[in-house]
Amino acid sequence: AAPRLALAQGVTLAQIKARGELQIGCEAAYVPFTYRDAGKIVGYDVELADLFCKALGVKPNFIDTAWAGVIPSLYAKKFDVIMSSMSYTKERLERVAFTIPYAEASQAMLVRAGDAGTIKGVTDLNGRTIAVKLGSPGQILQERIATSLKSGGGAGFKEVRVFDDHPSAYVALAQNRVDAVLNTVPTLAMVLKDAPGKYAMVKGIGADNWAGIAARKEDSEIVNFLNGELTRLKADGTIYRLQEKWFGFRMTLADKIPTFS
Repeated sequence: AAPRLALAQGVTLAQIKARGELQIGCEAAYVPFTYRDAGKIVGYDVELADLFCKALGVKPNFIDTAWAGVIPSLYAKKFDVIMSSMSYTKERLERVAFTIPYAEASQAMLVRAGDAGTIKGVTDLNGRTIAVKLGSPGQILQERIATSLKSGGGAGFKEVRVFDDHPSAYVALAQNRVDAVLNTVPTLAMVLKDAPGKYAMVKGIGADNWAGIAARKEDSEIVNFLNGELTRLKADGTIYRLQEKWFGFRMTLADKIPTFS
């Protein structure tokens, strides 16, 4: 007989209610999802968590965590869920139980406003220099774009410049040292908002993706509750009003978790 997987006993909603708080792991350096303002963790995720914790009759407790170890910390029971714009990947879906999407996480390109007429999609990147952040989804995506440019008979990128953080890449873009920067739609929307008229965003450069709330595989009661809350907040428009407040636009949210081949 096949060995039976010993799934740990899941945490119940009754246990969370008795504790009086939902413990949420986050990286408090991700504007405007979860970040520190005057020492306090604030953001889109925090306001959203306030709403479903109110429905449960508990308080949210955001715990700032090193992102590299966030999934091991979840399984070490340092917190109940992870909420910090965690995008879906094949590898993450194997390790955690995700809710349905609550934020967009698709890749897009930031270009100078003056180039918006000439850089309208990936095929316009032949012979140009692009910037990515080390270890980001954009770094993986640029390899796929480079392959497709060359297989389409193009020259490919002139150069790919790798930066330790996205803000340094934006500076390089402003100074004409690179022609485009890859990052997610919500993050680039913030860059556009903070520097009106300086940049433009080019969408639709990779597969659509979203972010969900992650829980331990055995905690199905928590995931089912959160899915119900997200469905409710989408139906009454609350989640979209929060997005307008924090990002300046309404996101298109899929009703299901994307699949990865």
